[in-house]
Amino acid sequence: MKRRAITPGLRGAGLAIAATAAASLAWAAGGGEAAHGGFTATDAFRIMNFVVLAAVLFFLLRKPIPRALNARIRGIETTLRDLEAKKTEAEERLAETTRRIRDMEREAERIVAEYRRQGEEARARLLREAEAAAEKLRQQARRAIEHEFAQARAQLQDEILEKALARAEERLKREMTPKDQAALVEDYLQKVVAL
Repeated sequence: MKRRAITPGLRGAGLAIAATAAASLAWAAGGGEAAHGGFTATDAFRIMNFVVLAAVLFFLLRKPIPRALNARIRGIETTLRDLEAKKTEAEERLAETTRRIRDMEREAERIVAEYRRQGEEARARLLREAEAAAEKLRQQARRAIEHEFAQARAQLQDEILEKALARAEERLKREMTPKDQAALVEDYLQKVVAL
């Protein structure tokens, strides 16, 4: 904002307005005496008195008033510059805060994506481990079943053998004669001697 100085023409206009206002006030203060003959010498002295007073005031106040006005203008300009600087600073802070919020949102999205990825990896690893454990359990169960079958088969064979031997012994006892016994003993002794 440019500083405007009070021009001499503006001073003259101000002085003319002040003189006119003073004359009007003086004439009105006369109480309407102009009705009996118009404008009197007292009125002229009052107007001259006012013009002199206005001129004295003008010469006395012509420098302080513009200085005060100019100081006020400078103060307003300074305030405007300060406000502009604060506005610029606030806009910069807003832009920085907006950027930080965007960065935080991106970081949050990245963290969520990372947690999802880790969760998927953990899920896949747990599934692999569970499948491996299930396969191991299946193999152990298969071995246990095969072992149980083998034991059951061996036990069944032992029982069958025992029963077969018991029946064979019973049959031998029933059907074997003393002559058959002697032949068996003789055969056994020959095999022992041959060894």
